[in-house]
Amino acid sequence: MLTASTEDLLRRHAPQVLGALVRRYGHFDAAEDAVQEALLAAARQWPEAGVPDNPRGWLIKVASRRLVDALRSDDARRRREEADAALTPRDAFTAPPPGESRAPSEDDTLTLLHLCCHPDLTPAAQVALTLRAVGGLTTAEIARAHLVPEPTMAQRISRAKQRVRGVRFRLPEDWRERLPAVLQILYLIFNEGYTATSGPQLQRADLAREAIRLTRAVRALLPGDSEVAGLLALMLLTDARRAARTDAAGELVRLDEQDRALWDRAEIDEGVALVALALPRGPVGPYQLQAAIAALHDEAASAEDTDWPQILALYDLLVRVVPEGEAMAALGRAVAVAMVHGPEAGLTETDKLADALGGHHRLAAVRGHLLELAGDRDAARAAYQEAAGGTLSRPEQRYLRLRAARLG
Repeated sequence: MLTASTEDLLRRHAPQVLGALVRRYGHFDAAEDAVQEALLAAARQWPEAGVPDNPRGWLIKVASRRLVDALRSDDARRRREEADAALTPRDAFTAPPPGESRAPSEDDTLTLLHLCCHPDLTPAAQVALTLRAVGGLTTAEIARAHLVPEPTMAQRISRAKQRVRGVRFRLPEDWRERLPAVLQILYLIFNEGYTATSGPQLQRADLAREAIRLTRAVRALLPGDSEVAGLLALMLLTDARRAARTDAAGELVRLDEQDRALWDRAEIDEGVALVALALPRGPVGPYQLQAAIAALHDEAASAEDTDWPQILALYDLLVRVVPEGEAMAALGRAVAVAMVHGPEAGLTETDKLADALGGHHRLAAVRGHLLELAGDRDAARAAYQEAAGGTLSRPEQRYLRLRAARLG
């Protein structure tokens, strides 16, 4: 039986091994199948034989053999792959001898992320392919996370692989320009784990942890990038509250009502340190600003101690730097306006978002909260009921209907 540390080792090496095979042979589909076979072989052999001195080299060697065997079944494909291999240095992907180590290609994980986030793919396909190829989640796990049948998710991933077939495995020349798209996909994965958009569970902790792990991998490759550091900080500072977000019955608990003793202080400390490191480094991006806002929430000893004027100042900056049409930042700012200048001022700000967010349950939920603060119980109850009808998350539905019932 694999230990947790060995499982983590396999998960960390999987994208590097896949990157090595795709770089040399192409054939994303066949390479991924070969990597999965190598991982299964490791799972069977390592518990008895022990973890090799060079686990990455072992996996590359086994996966390469499986892939070559598969490719040789087709003579035409074999000739094509031999021609490609002739253009690659002979030792580029040769597993080093036992006991020796060789640093993985620095951009393999980053290159694989860029491939999975190719602009020809839809966001849903990018998320699914990233979780499959880089995250190492099974198709069944990804399907459960998105509440779709496994065959449907398998088709989605297969179509995504077909779309990127033939794309050369290398960092695109404009990879820095595409990096925001990669970070956005990681952020979407985290958000789906932290607050599931549908289904019976409020949170999918495994998805949130996977997003954090992948963002750590990107930061290891790009330690000087402030927005990568900002995204990791934002994830840590947000995930730190996970244990307090639901009560003993599994019901949602609002931020200002949470038991802050349950917050993860280690994640908060790491996140705050990253914010302090990232903010002074140059152009301030949206992830750094959101992380700074999260840090102010997490550092407050109580809801009453929250530095709302500073949070509002950060939101004023955030709405200037987020892409045009990103109304969720403006909705967060409306809450900060209400906490500084009163609920009526906040409601005025939400009125401005009617076109951009009309029909979105989060706008109705925020309006319900502000109307409740303003003392308009009937309007608040109607807003909560509207919000409950607009979300597919059952925990959110129960919470919003409970808020409405308490005002009845």
